[in-house]
Amino acid sequence: KQARDPTRGAMADASGAGDGDIRNAVRDMYAATAIGGALAFHNNAGNPAVRNELLGYREGDVVESADLGLGCGNPLLAANLKPGETVVDLGSGAGMDCFMAVKQVGPEGLVIGVDMTPEMLTKARVSAQTQGTKNVSFRLGEIEHLPVADSIVDCLISNCVINLSPDKPQVYREMFRVLKPGGRISISDVLRTSEIPEALRTAQAYAC
Repeated sequence: KQARDPTRGAMADASGAGDGDIRNAVRDMYAATAIGGALAFHNNAGNPAVRNELLGYREGDVVESADLGLGCGNPLLAANLKPGETVVDLGSGAGMDCFMAVKQVGPEGLVIGVDMTPEMLTKARVSAQTQGTKNVSFRLGEIEHLPVADSIVDCLISNCVINLSPDKPQVYREMFRVLKPGGRISISDVLRTSEIPEALRTAQAYAC
């Protein structure tokens, strides 16, 4: 489907934490996950092969070094990527979905991963170099302020990242800025269906 602007009438964020606190908590948690530090998420996300199958990935699709078990689905299932297209992954992490997208757009296409965590970018770039993947670029930036030119993207993908943003309407404004006319958006993410308990309205809880 062609993208429509969902920012009209968007609801305010439910978190009680400030924007800066949220970004710092998210960045710290994901940096620790990338390097395996003390703040890292638990590594008990289940058997990777079983988990990936449940999330919509086929055996052999996933680059092991890029799979940190942080996604909540496979945004490429509905992306309908074509050879030669330009794709941007919002919150690309270690590059798991980027490396899959590269195979679908082929050598004439381009995949750009954007992430605000330097440690994740380092991990993704090492994997790209190890695999010899040339047509993928990993850029430092926030998804609210994409380091991408106007109207150059055929398809935007994102995997369980937009929910972490303290300014979701701005994320969507940026998405529509970089998309070509008629461009596509394919997102796998989580939505809240009820009010968040007061005890969980903290930056640390938000990051998880």
